[in-house]
Amino acid sequence: MKKIALLFATMLAVTQAHATAPDTVTVIEQPNQVIITETPTGSLVKVIGSKEKEDYSYTYTMQHSGNDTVHTSQSTDWELNLPFMKSSNKEYHWSVVCSGLYFGAGLGTSYDLVNNSFNWGILNIASLNYNTLHGQQFSIGVGYDNKRFSLKRPNCFAMDEMTNIVGIDSYPEGSVDRSSVLSVRAIQFPLQFQQFIGKDFHITLGGTMNWNVYAKCNTHYKVNKTHHDVSYRGIKQNKLTFDVYGALSYNRFGIYCRYSPCNLFKKGFGPEIKNTWMLGVAIAL
Repeated sequence: MKKIALLFATMLAVTQAHATAPDTVTVIEQPNQVIITETPTGSLVKVIGSKEKEDYSYTYTMQHSGNDTVHTSQSTDWELNLPFMKSSNKEYHWSVVCSGLYFGAGLGTSYDLVNNSFNWGILNIASLNYNTLHGQQFSIGVGYDNKRFSLKRPNCFAMDEMTNIVGIDSYPEGSVDRSSVLSVRAIQFPLQFQQFIGKDFHITLGGTMNWNVYAKCNTHYKVNKTHHDVSYRGIKQNKLTFDVYGALSYNRFGIYCRYSPCNLFKKGFGPEIKNTWMLGVAIAL
């Protein structure tokens, strides 16, 4: 009852300062927590939890303009965030966000002929987030991922177009400016957990199911000042693979590590490129 009295006393005091006939905005029975904030431009009342609903959330904002006109706005349990902008307002249980732009380089893979690898993507083009309001957050979403693998010279990718089997070949003798790259693009479905530490730090742990929709090998070299580009499509990549990842973030910037245990090629249709580690940076993961 003391909390209710304090809530209504504050609302009434603010309203009486700018209007002659205050109206009751809402009645909340036995709120669990009431937070009242005064600013030079207005007043903010937050209610978290109630007698009938533990996860209840309510916000009442009163803004004061120069001519003493009072404007009010009310929030719900939902929040829609702009792309790559993580909300600092933890009062919402549910939110829909676009987050997790990342760039990473390979730390190693099981296939010895891989020279280096690169990974970039958007973890969540859209995700549904649930915040416990106690420092934890769960989310499920859909995003985009791109992995690239280049071979050590003098090795290059080659494909038998009759069988679609990808193998390893050598560049023509006397060739220069050589590169051979495997690119795999995927629609990913991440499921993740976040633990917030203090105001700015948080730890992220999660896994993704990758729907590998496109794969291509491209080999480039130059012989006698003539450039040659050879592309192989119709590669028999595994359509579904799985990754796990973890990240440590400060505010909107973080460092992530990603592990891909699955082979990129179907068995018998290419070299075993698996057990890949990536390390990189992320924005609003």
